Amino acid sequence: MLSPARTRFALLALALGGFGIGCTEFVAIGLLPDLARDLLPGVYAVNPEDANAQAGALIAAYAAGVVVGAPTIAAFAARFSRKKLLIGLTIWFALATFASALLPSFGLVLVARFVAALPHGAYFGVASLVATSLMGPGNRGRGVAFVIGGLTIANVIGVPSITWLGQQTSWRVAYVAVGVVFALTSLAVILAVPRMAANPGATVRNELRAFTVPQVWFALAIGAIGFGGLFSAYTYVSPIATDVARLPVEVVPLLLIAFGVGMTIGNFVGGHYVDRGVKRAIIVFFVGVIASLAGLLLTASVPILLFVFIFLIGATSSALSPAIQVRLMDVAGDSQTIAAAINHSSLNIGNALGAYLGGLTIAAGLGYLSPIVVGLLLSIAGVVLALVAFVFDRRATAREVPAAQAVPIDAL
Repeated sequence: MLSPARTRFALLALALGGFGIGCTEFVAIGLLPDLARDLLPGVYAVNPEDANAQAGALIAAYAAGVVVGAPTIAAFAARFSRKKLLIGLTIWFALATFASALLPSFGLVLVARFVAALPHGAYFGVASLVATSLMGPGNRGRGVAFVIGGLTIANVIGVPSITWLGQQTSWRVAYVAVGVVFALTSLAVILAVPRMAANPGATVRNELRAFTVPQVWFALAIGAIGFGGLFSAYTYVSPIATDVARLPVEVVPLLLIAFGVGMTIGNFVGGHYVDRGVKRAIIVFFVGVIASLAGLLLTASVPILLFVFIFLIGATSSALSPAIQVRLMDVAGDSQTIAAAINHSSLNIGNALGAYLGGLTIAAGLGYLSPIVVGLLLSIAGVVLALVAFVFDRRATAREVPAAQAVPIDAL
């Protein structure tokens, strides 16, 4: 039995990994014009909008890496010691992030961002299971929220600070700083996280059984399509601020702070709310995302309202994350490791989908507000899909209950 102080230390170590992941995933958003200018100089000189749209592929590549890595690593590593696995994943993050900072060309950096993303979902999945174990029964939502809290706090402190550092020096210096965060996380996990026995019954086959459950696919689609709405708008927040609201580039880190504060508050509110009812939480927070995106579309040119709605988008979307993760854990049966990990696959499919579709509309000359329209349509599709999933779930439960209550013929 761990002491309360040791438990807090272990939870903070897990959250530090989430902090590093938040930095490595989101810092590219604030530095997107810098990445475009440095890695695509020829395109940028002719058409900055086209260069920014192409640079969005770096964000999509990271998202694709999460999608591939989360189920693969989670399935094959389910029988390993969770502490050793967390150490290995954080070292992987550090090395791949340093490579992103040092490689010379757009193509090589693109590959490095994909490789850096592979352990993302597995880390959050394993860390969430460790956190829920440390916090005890009845606290799944809060355990998941604590780990994700590192990511949300990164958007308050880490991403704006490292974005500012990159703007003052180079985006490469920014990624070196992120690599240092992961190196420190490895040390913290070694010192703080207790040893936890691996699950001897976990096999690749047992973990992959999650994909035979229809409600797992529903939950993945809800996350992917719904979160595409967030990322379609948020990926291009820097040019929205400078070209639509006419704000100086120095204001972009402050906008990222507003988003991060919203994410942090929404994450912990969502974690508490989820423990009272997962389905209700998903619907309530999806409606909040839709309302926030609509507000941003109508008021993006007004600086103060731009800040307000970026904050609200961060809060409502972040509250959805623990809800979808707990939903996956509820419907996946014994495949808990992969269920905890593939939530991040679905969210990053949304990341890639949103960034790609938003980039298409910008490249087509529809302006920097067009990704917000795409985001609205995707979020509406997400909430409709959630309602359909819950209807099927209710019908399946209604069929199972009478069967369970029936008296066997032999007993009559």
